[in-house]
Amino acid sequence: MPRDLVRGLIALLAAAVVPLAVCLLLLPVRGILSESNVVLILMLVVAAVAALGNRGAAVLTALSAAVWFVFFFTTPYSSFTYINNADEIITAGLLLVVGLAVSQLARRYSRERAIATTLQRSLLPRVLPDTSAVRAACRYVPAEAEVGGDWFDLIPLPGFRTALVVGDVVGHSLSSAVTMGRLRTAVRNFSTLDLPPEELLARLDDVVHQMDAEAGASEDGTVAATCLYAIYDPVSCSCAMARAGHFPPAVVYPDGRAEILELPECPPLGVGGVRFEAVERQLPEGTQLVFYTDGLIDYRHRDIGAGLKLLCDALSGTGADPEETCETILEAVLPARPIDDVALLIARTRAFPRDRIAEWDIPASPAAVPALRAEVSAMLADWTLEETAFATELILSELVTNAVRYGAPPLHLRLLREATLVMEVSDSSSTSPHLRYATTMDEGGRGIFLVAQFAERWGTRFTPTGKIVWAEQSAPPTPVAPVLASVA
Repeated sequence: MPRDLVRGLIALLAAAVVPLAVCLLLLPVRGILSESNVVLILMLVVAAVAALGNRGAAVLTALSAAVWFVFFFTTPYSSFTYINNADEIITAGLLLVVGLAVSQLARRYSRERAIATTLQRSLLPRVLPDTSAVRAACRYVPAEAEVGGDWFDLIPLPGFRTALVVGDVVGHSLSSAVTMGRLRTAVRNFSTLDLPPEELLARLDDVVHQMDAEAGASEDGTVAATCLYAIYDPVSCSCAMARAGHFPPAVVYPDGRAEILELPECPPLGVGGVRFEAVERQLPEGTQLVFYTDGLIDYRHRDIGAGLKLLCDALSGTGADPEETCETILEAVLPARPIDDVALLIARTRAFPRDRIAEWDIPASPAAVPALRAEVSAMLADWTLEETAFATELILSELVTNAVRYGAPPLHLRLLREATLVMEVSDSSSTSPHLRYATTMDEGGRGIFLVAQFAERWGTRFTPTGKIVWAEQSAPPTPVAPVLASVA
């Protein structure tokens, strides 16, 4: 027999028997209970069954409760034909009608909450990528009463860097979940521009202003949200972070010491006219970054300071596995009955292997390009990437020549070899190259076009001292040394 059919039959049987059992339990004290008391008790039973979400069981429970109320508390142990009191009939009818209404309302509430929770979970990442920069784990715990707008994300960036983000839309409603989805999409789109944290938050603030303008003067028009955005670079082992009204992250160092990082406090998103500030911190390999929302530490029976201290105490001495750290935090810090939803994101940092990094200072002269190509070819041979030599030398020639002609010294070249091969050429100019489609008679304009053809992707990111033009190619996996088996 199908499992769903068995569950349905059990639910219907329980719906018929539960009101009978309640009436039998109330019989010994029927002398001190009024009909109104009995009706209220049976209504609570109907509402409890309706909250389970089975409409058929809820209707049967209401009908059964009305029947057993009439039998036991109006004409006990007698036939229904002896009912001649209009008040008794009206009371039983009211019990049935009210029970059906309560069951319908409970079913509708359960259905709407299930829809909102499903929507919110669908807007959150299902699986976090295991990048070269971090190993991450996450948890989302919905509130007991209503759905909220807490969210998190992990976004791979060029150069093997990783963006970590967590945010919170104020409010508990379906509208909050939808707004959360819009903000997460905006952050992902802005991350493709490779913006630093403070600039990304500034653009996200503009998005919130636009949402307010679109909503107009409606009751739900004002959007209030917080966000914490960080970029971790495994090559330099540095992390740049900025926050907009959000709690600062916690860190657990490899020696087990935990603390709350100090970041410049900026207003939430949507205030306008605010300059966001970022802080860059050096993090040793194996450091755990802990991002969370206010539902984890802000609770009505404890203040925020006590919640932060409890979080640090729970983090102190935790292991290196982010999954285990998530479970430890939820067991030690999360309230037993959370009134706000909670988003938790934990990332353990990694350092990029030094033997997979090659760097050169570039002389500001086109004559230096041939010698540089030869050195890069030798490095590709050491990395067993000879098959990528032709495309790499072509990309190198174009990027370095552009930097020498249109950039400003100092010039620098860096190769990163992992699952892909990344070439980065940096200079002190803020002028960015653009892709052109040269015509037959044009003498130039084909360099970046060739780069785009031979590279899987390319782009420009700006730094405080200038810019970096990068190109990424696929690379064969790192070979494994063969194991020699002795033959007897």
